[in-house]
Amino acid sequence: MFAGQRQEYMELSLRHSITVAPDIVFREVDGEAVILNLESGIYFGLDQVGTRIWQLIQAHGSLQKVFETMCDEFDVGSDALERDLLGLMDELCAKGLVRVAGIAPSRCTPSPITAP
Repeated sequence: MFAGQRQEYMELSLRHSITVAPDIVFREVDGEAVILNLESGIYFGLDQVGTRIWQLIQAHGSLQKVFETMCDEFDVGSDALERDLLGLMDELCAKGLVRVAGIAPSRCTPSPITAP
């Protein structure tokens, strides 16, 4: 980006659908996910809840459907679940692991988490 230019990012909501990006390899090991981005060569890990979300994304794509299934399976408040689900999707999108259907990958909200 050139100085003075502003990057416009989209804000994810439950109305969006998510797809796994090409060149992603997923393996479940002892209930947790190991994800390899073949393009960057970087490994990522997800805990059991994140792994379940990943599985639901692969099965359904619709964040609304993922949200509804997670509400049925976990004892969590809907506001907290929605915030955490959308936060995880922002992070996965920013890392190039998933894509928002119909939206260019560069338009994902950048992750607020920085590497140590």
